[in-house]
Amino acid sequence: MKKKITAKVLKQEELTNGIYSLYLEVEDFADAHSGQFVMIYPGAGENLLGRPISLCEVSGDRRIIRLVYRVAGAGTYRISHLKEKETVQVLGPLGNGYDMEIADKAQTPILMGGGIGIPPMLQLAKDIYAVSGRKPIVLLGYRDRNLFLADCFEETAQVIIATEDGSVGTKGNVMDALREKALNPDMICACGPMPMLRAIKNYAVESDIKAYISLEERMACGVGACLGCVTKTAHIDDHSKVNNARVCTEGPVFEAREVLP
Repeated sequence: MKKKITAKVLKQEELTNGIYSLYLEVEDFADAHSGQFVMIYPGAGENLLGRPISLCEVSGDRRIIRLVYRVAGAGTYRISHLKEKETVQVLGPLGNGYDMEIADKAQTPILMGGGIGIPPMLQLAKDIYAVSGRKPIVLLGYRDRNLFLADCFEETAQVIIATEDGSVGTKGNVMDALREKALNPDMICACGPMPMLRAIKNYAVESDIKAYISLEERMACGVGACLGCVTKTAHIDDHSKVNNARVCTEGPVFEAREVLP
């Protein structure tokens, strides 16, 4: 069982309106890998419960983690006001991430991140590059020209941008960019809003390829005890005995055919 640890804030900055980058010094996260998340506990009262935030980057010695998140309520608002040298309680790393063995075997892996689903793609791109020596293609979807994190991918990935307003790259979303560039992946890894993930699942089924998607759900415990983050799945869960899976433990990364209607 994971235990809460006390993490020290090394740096925090606002990347763009309402989106923050937070560096934390943690105890050894030796088993941390792309696609996992942590629970951060911002305080007492209404902020007693942890907030799940995906790992954006993990240092080589596994002692520094980077979290990039959007302020969405009182808890993340409080987290956004953490200052250098302050401490915060963290539980993690949690959940099942992306399978590097599968990613390494893919000839043309494509990563897709939309909005606040972009951060976990950064560590995944780094991991694939480290394992295979090949730069994966990464499709990043933004609303406009506020391309937070895009420059961080340049060393380990081939980056293609899509913006909803057409200000940069392809006008539209990541699926529009996939079609415009005539890309033919043999595997997709993705994180983003639900409509994007549904479109990716449909594409993967039609193209007969594997797609691994990271789901976002509200979480209370992060360790599978409360059943507050279940999602419908094709198989009966050994824990709940129904066609549900807990996003915090069986996920957040699933093979697309297993989840989403």
